[in-house]
Amino acid sequence: MSEQLNQKRLKARLAKGFRDIEARELRGLKRMLAVIEEVYERYGFEPVEQPFIEYTDALGKFLPDQDRPGEGVFSFKDDDDQWLSLRYDLTAPLARYVAENYDRLPKPYRSYRQGWVFRNEKPGPGRYRQFLQFDADTVGAATPAADAEVCMMAADTLEELGIARGQYVMKVSNRKLLEGIMENAGLVGHQMAAKRTAVLRAIDKLDRLGGEGVFQLLGKGREDESGDFTRGADLTDSQIARIMNVCGWGQSGSGSKGTTNLVSIANLEDAVGDSVRGREGVEELSNIIEFVANAGYEENRILIDPSVVRGLEYYTGPVFEAELLFDVKNEQGQAVRFGSVGGGGRYDDLVSRFRGEKVPATGFSFGVSRLYAALDQLGKLDSAMPPGPVVVLVMDRARLPDCQRMVTELRNARVNAELYLGASGLKAQMKYADKRGASLAVIEGEEERSRGEVQIKDLAEGARSAERIESREAWREARPAQVSVPRADLVGAVKRWLEDRRT
Repeated sequence: MSEQLNQKRLKARLAKGFRDIEARELRGLKRMLAVIEEVYERYGFEPVEQPFIEYTDALGKFLPDQDRPGEGVFSFKDDDDQWLSLRYDLTAPLARYVAENYDRLPKPYRSYRQGWVFRNEKPGPGRYRQFLQFDADTVGAATPAADAEVCMMAADTLEELGIARGQYVMKVSNRKLLEGIMENAGLVGHQMAAKRTAVLRAIDKLDRLGGEGVFQLLGKGREDESGDFTRGADLTDSQIARIMNVCGWGQSGSGSKGTTNLVSIANLEDAVGDSVRGREGVEELSNIIEFVANAGYEENRILIDPSVVRGLEYYTGPVFEAELLFDVKNEQGQAVRFGSVGGGGRYDDLVSRFRGEKVPATGFSFGVSRLYAALDQLGKLDSAMPPGPVVVLVMDRARLPDCQRMVTELRNARVNAELYLGASGLKAQMKYADKRGASLAVIEGEEERSRGEVQIKDLAEGARSAERIESREAWREARPAQVSVPRADLVGAVKRWLEDRRT
């Protein structure tokens, strides 16, 4: 029989590209998300939530001539033979929601939402297929003031989380700039659409791959460390040089740091030349910079950076990226800049896919896991685990109802408490309470019950005291951090003890 069980036993394994999240991080995330929510509410945004699953065409991914939708999304068919997909961001589901409820929503419609998103992409170190995002969007406002406000709100959020001025920058650019530059480079017309998309995706990888890697992706392609080859945009050297120079960095990846916003505007006006699309982008950028400057946001907080393009295809104008400027150690022990923790932009065509009319929209999204990692690096999170519950130990299984009564009394007094539900003896129960991080243990043996008392043991203080006691006899005589109290005073004694530990 045991051989059959061994043959059927499953191997416990985590799906590739996913991860488990434990108590310390979950509690830290909860505190961090509460801060972000408070800032978003301060700006007048209200919460909304959409489901994890949408019809695939609503997400903007369309079925190719094969058995599954395009790369990048997890998809399946329902009983009605309709393709469904797990959402890959929070923006596309919002566009569907706004279009479906357009007539009853206030315009502009200002909302925020947080939730898990899923990418069917190759995982890597720190790159998972499921991750948490926190978005804020304004739908129905065409003015650059809406874009400026999103940037200011993101900057305020970073500072509210404890990231000091000078440790971050909100970088701003405009998709129309690059479209104008590609127009000047001859990348126009429907037949060049794939190349234009490849250019945008290549430039968006600058922070991760550097100038050399982007140069390869603009050309024939790039082979990564694992040997996988990514096909490039196949541009000529002159086209590559034009695009890279205008974006402010060369093949080495060294950008034009320190350039003021006004100088950047002047340089971009020269770069786009007579391109109508490009000049629209410059004007929009100029308006955004004017708004943020009038609001008192200096260039060390919000800065023009033409290399920002964002990878998603639905952006139609201004794009933004929140970059952290301090260094961390990579897997090789080298100091590298932490980099992006969020981004966004204007997507005026996403809602209009459903309605057949222009619906302007702009928004920003924090990558919650990366932002959490950054705050952890900076020591801005409360890394101490909160004390665990008071654990009531069970000395006699026949007295289990009495023990449960003690736990109920503690809980009714708003004290976190639990009853030991295992079948082990006292020593194992104490180990269990220690693993739970329990603040106190409550013990009622025969002697205590005969005197109408219970023992309360401070586990943390007991461990510290025990380190200073050399013999078992001395420990038994001292009974460190342990006291007997009347059973009727259990709740009061526990609450006083916990209050003393907090003060």
